[in-house]
Amino acid sequence: MKKEINEIMTERFGKDSLISVATTEDGIPWVRTVDAYYEDGAFYCITHAASNKMRQIAKSNMVAVCGEWFSGHGKGENTGHVRDPKNQEIADKLRNEFASWYGNGHVDEDDPNTCILKITVLDGTLFSNGKRFDF
Repeated sequence: MKKEINEIMTERFGKDSLISVATTEDGIPWVRTVDAYYEDGAFYCITHAASNKMRQIAKSNMVAVCGEWFSGHGKGENTGHVRDPKNQEIADKLRNEFASWYGNGHVDEDDPNTCILKITVLDGTLFSNGKRFDF
């Protein structure tokens, strides 16, 4: 991803941000709004492995994403439990970025199905200051 695009994406989504994530199942589209954090070409979300979105991503990992003058496609993956040592660095960032709601009962880190969804951005269209970026 071009440096300028990554800088705009980081400025816009490198904090607790609401984005829409679309999946498909049996030819039917599903879309939902999630809290996400963007870093180095990927969005990260805390979710539950048994949720519809994760079940659908397990069947087909291609997703569509959009938010704040950005739309694109990505590859979704379950990186595992939020407390998995391999997730420590990103999980710490997510706890910090999502601090305003993280501890209100919505996230149960003791549940082994509480996981991190990583969406690696593959392509997109981004608008910023009157310019269109296609990548």
